[in-house]
Amino acid sequence: MRMLTILFALLALSACAAKAPPAEAVMRPVKGSATSGLITFTQVGENVRIKAHITGLPPGAHGFNIHEKGDCSTNGMSAGRHFNPTNQRHGDPAKPAHHAGDLPMLVAGAAGSAKFEAVMGGISLGPGPANILNRAVVIHAGPDDYTTQPSGNSGPAVACGVIHAR
Repeated sequence: MRMLTILFALLALSACAAKAPPAEAVMRPVKGSATSGLITFTQVGENVRIKAHITGLPPGAHGFNIHEKGDCSTNGMSAGRHFNPTNQRHGDPAKPAHHAGDLPMLVAGAAGSAKFEAVMGGISLGPGPANILNRAVVIHAGPDDYTTQPSGNSGPAVACGVIHAR
């Protein structure tokens, strides 16, 4: 009977994770920028699939992060630091230790548009400390060096959006 109870509990937990609603962030330009677009977030098991289509970027690589606060009121500065519920150092998201909000580089082509897709661990659309709902996504002017603490030296924000359930 105990094994059956554990099995039902595990099934219930996995069903909750699978039912986390999709979310999106409408990216709006900050002062002096023409950058805008849409980012969608979908829970996939314990990970989150992130898809973005961004326009109005200068060509090249751009730092791209989830920040701790869902506030874009002061050119992205009010969004706070990178989302970091596990108290890690800023770093390359392809390596084990990094902020949960550290994302792979967003790369714009010559026409200034970028498409992005990644599946990221350490974040969630469901309840708990890894929840990214109502937090901001910030796109920065320059590339993230993945080394400089605490934010990667990627320059000022060019766009900001708050993650909301759809």
